[in-house]
Amino acid sequence: MMNAAASDSTTIQALRDMPKAELHLHIEGSLEPELALRLAARNHIELPYRDLDDLKRQYAFENLPSFLDLYYRLMTVLRSREDFRDLMLAYLERAHADGVRRAEIFFDPQVHMDNGCGIDTVMDGLLEGLAIGRERYGIRGDLIVCMLRDRPVESAMATLDAVEHRAGDLIGIGLDSAEVGYPPEPFAEVYARAAAMGLHRVAHAGEEGSAAYVTGALDALHVERVDHGIHSADDPAVTRRLADGGVALTCCPLSNLRLNVVGDVRDLPLRELARAGVRITVNSDDPAYFGGYIADNYIALAEAGYTMPELAEFARQSLLATFDTPENQSADLAAWEAWRRRYGSLLLQ
Repeated sequence: MMNAAASDSTTIQALRDMPKAELHLHIEGSLEPELALRLAARNHIELPYRDLDDLKRQYAFENLPSFLDLYYRLMTVLRSREDFRDLMLAYLERAHADGVRRAEIFFDPQVHMDNGCGIDTVMDGLLEGLAIGRERYGIRGDLIVCMLRDRPVESAMATLDAVEHRAGDLIGIGLDSAEVGYPPEPFAEVYARAAAMGLHRVAHAGEEGSAAYVTGALDALHVERVDHGIHSADDPAVTRRLADGGVALTCCPLSNLRLNVVGDVRDLPLRELARAGVRITVNSDDPAYFGGYIADNYIALAEAGYTMPELAEFARQSLLATFDTPENQSADLAAWEAWRRRYGSLLLQ
């Protein structure tokens, strides 16, 4: 049943104010159509769209592959350090308005290098944006280098070669792109090498793929968080393993809805997984494409009947699941406690 308070302006503001971490955000997926067209003009790149309205009409996706077609096409407009800086700053401005205190952000270097961008150009721009954003908005951020699972393992290894001299500027490694037919196990050696480089390990699993993909990510890649992971609910043994191991899921409700992973946000098993002891976090994935940034995902869950205490716990889990320092986590949790005291009456509903 829909939460009657979900549309109340105070409730919506509380969800936006709620201190939270964003743990599943592809920076390229925050490229809004308006910015894509501005960068195309800046870099003299011709896109196959008549105007902004024509581009916006392309944002109707049947599944993950149809989304990726547009996603990779628009990534061609990102060419310079300034482009990547501006992309990061545009995201951080929105994240600040949504109460984000910490962001651990994916980027896809394989595509950028294919487009003629050197890895230093990409990372220097993103890191400049993060530095400006921290000063301007108070958001602490780090980068997770993502490997495309639908490319050969050799490509992932070559990408590690390319970023190895910048390992100190990264916090983790991830695995993304089309899931079905591309299990995690072949990337075991890539992940072992990344771990030796000091990187944390996460991977997309159990979004389109079955719970077996989650098991593969745990066994072969030794991941510390699972991105998406909603099909873990299909296998009680996998659910128990996540709960017993304290492995957080970085769930993305509006993404799952727009890509037809579920037909309705109410069909997501987040409540069932949380009741089984699995740590649930809420994130936006590719917000420019999926109709909402992180607070919009919380609001969608509220409209689907999730209570404020449930949503507050998802936010608390996100702060606990970061790869940040204990001192920063403690400060974020203190901010969450202050928010809880401020909005205590909503938490009693």
